[in-house]
Amino acid sequence: MRARNLAVVLAAIHRSGPHTRAALAERTGLTKTTVSSLVADLLEAGAVTEGGAVRGGERGRPGVAVRLSGRRVAALGLEVNIDYLAACVVDLTRTVRLRRTVRADNRNSDPALVLTGLRDLVKETVAQAEAEGLRIAGGALAVPGTVEDGVLRNAPHLGWRDVRVADLVELPFAVDNEANLAALGELWFGCRDADFLYVSGEIGIGAGLVVAGEVFRGTFGLAGELGHVVVAGDGPACRCGGRGCLEVYAGQDALLGALPSVSELVDRLKAGDRQAMETCERAGRALGVALTSAVHLLDPGRIVLGGIYEPLFPWVAGPVAEVLEARLAPMRGAPPSVVVSRIGGDAAVLGAAGLVIQQVIAEPGRMLGL
Repeated sequence: MRARNLAVVLAAIHRSGPHTRAALAERTGLTKTTVSSLVADLLEAGAVTEGGAVRGGERGRPGVAVRLSGRRVAALGLEVNIDYLAACVVDLTRTVRLRRTVRADNRNSDPALVLTGLRDLVKETVAQAEAEGLRIAGGALAVPGTVEDGVLRNAPHLGWRDVRVADLVELPFAVDNEANLAALGELWFGCRDADFLYVSGEIGIGAGLVVAGEVFRGTFGLAGELGHVVVAGDGPACRCGGRGCLEVYAGQDALLGALPSVSELVDRLKAGDRQAMETCERAGRALGVALTSAVHLLDPGRIVLGGIYEPLFPWVAGPVAEVLEARLAPMRGAPPSVVVSRIGGDAAVLGAAGLVIQQVIAEPGRMLGL
């Protein structure tokens, strides 16, 4: 019961704080004595802080505000991507305190070597966070593949199958698909809409459908494989074994070709390079075709383009919108709006950290040892 009440009080502060202790008692239905004891525990754990005057609806002089604290409790977000490892530390107020990226070529890599590098990155990041007075309550890892019970079942672009990654650190730890966590990152740190379809453009192309503030995962957690929607039945072979998948037209490899980086492609686009323009036009139209099917099936009100599509948005958004308008207008009228991600390439690693923050809010007793 005490663990439940801790969660109720912390959730009330998180959702609509700051509040006085008296206001928290009124909002939660708990007694003032109980709330006072719970707040004292949360203060001791560093989850909340008190200070400043606020009126909580009660009569008389203003009370002391209880609000979330960013001084001590923090979450660790991690990401394994095709060409980098990333870590970030986010405090309980969702303020990014640390951000580290290590460039690496992880295609067809040895999982043991990559995970050793990730462990080193974790140690360095956690040590720096602790030096700044932060306590890491837990971690989460974003991976470019399907996950089941802490096992990365299949990450074709990494060349990994059935790799256990859940025991990476000695902390409460979660592992999830990169596109799912990127969608949650957009939800918590970006657009903050409760309903949208997030498209993560990387080597592969994933999607995360957010409905009423939750990611829809499907029966086996495989929802969102937008990159393998067929856009041309007689198109080139895809890594998945099919032909004409969106990925072969609009994935990172298709967009960059022989170019070394996205920034190089952007430079060429800004200079008006014809070949670069045609590449983005072709990718945008293919993405529009795939999204037409997604809209017919899922009916999202908004589509958010992230990952590689964030820096390329000025050149791909137009073709995407044109295809959606042409194909959807007869049945829907106006197609869903297409907008750019507000957090770009940080979406997945921020979503991983945000997942831990949500766990702390939901289960402070377990996550903080109260």
